[in-house]
Amino acid sequence: MSTGVIIALIVIVAAVLLIAAALTLRARGPRHGGSLKRRFGPEYDRAVARHDGDTKAAERELAQRLERHGDLREKALDPAERERFEARWTAAQERFVDSPREAVAEADRLLAELAGARGFPDGGQYEEQLAALSVHHAHHVEGYRRVHRAAHTGVDGGTGTEDMREAMVEARALFEELVRPARHDGGRHRTGASVHRSAPARTHTPWSFNRRQPKES
Repeated sequence: MSTGVIIALIVIVAAVLLIAAALTLRARGPRHGGSLKRRFGPEYDRAVARHDGDTKAAERELAQRLERHGDLREKALDPAERERFEARWTAAQERFVDSPREAVAEADRLLAELAGARGFPDGGQYEEQLAALSVHHAHHVEGYRRVHRAAHTGVDGGTGTEDMREAMVEARALFEELVRPARHDGGRHRTGASVHRSAPARTHTPWSFNRRQPKES
């Protein structure tokens, strides 16, 4: 085989490789970023803000979360277990009126236990549990962040009663997502950026909790 033919073959192979790489990047680029933004919704914006506007760094972080937890399959709760969680949440809401700090701490523990019961990482690994929840419940995971932060600061740490009340209200959305049957259990639960149209959970919201009448504790 002549030198000219060898050079020509090398050039052809190099060109094919370059074209394949370009097509791969083109296929991954828009789809990757776009799909992450659709899946994570508000979590995408929070990640970008946390990385000071660096979209690529935010997408790397979210892609890593998705790789670690995307295949997680939520476990079913039996009816008795579901009722116990609902009763505890209702009790925490009622307790908020007289003891907001204790109520928020209980809500934080309850969400950690409920997420663990549904198959997410154990509540003792808060950051990893939160990351997994953000993959499957991106539109409501911020409530868990807020109630966890409030539980670990409280009034003495600068978190006011109204901030704690708002954290409880926002966290309730995640609680209701987790306590109702998952999609593969026969329910109509949807995750990610899907529209949440399931029937409301039976969690009772006390009148006094809605009327924002908690006392400082």
